[in-house]
Amino acid sequence: MSFRARYDALEQRREDLIARLGELGETARANPAHARARKLLNETFRGASLVQRAAILEAAAWLIALLDRSITAV
Repeated sequence: MSFRARYDALEQRREDLIARLGELGETARANPAHARARKLLNETFRGASLVQRAAILEAAAWLIALLDRSITAV
């Protein structure tokens, strides 16, 4: 896979996670994990190398899943 294809795939995954985070609603925004996931998807992601970006997206996906579970459990 070329550099450009990997870059585009990571950007698409990031956009998907940002959309998923936005869908969680106001209840999730009150949780500190929401702010951390947003920071991972923006500042941290942008400052990282291509290899690090994949790990950052996994961490953000985990936080978003945790938020989703905590909201539905309440």
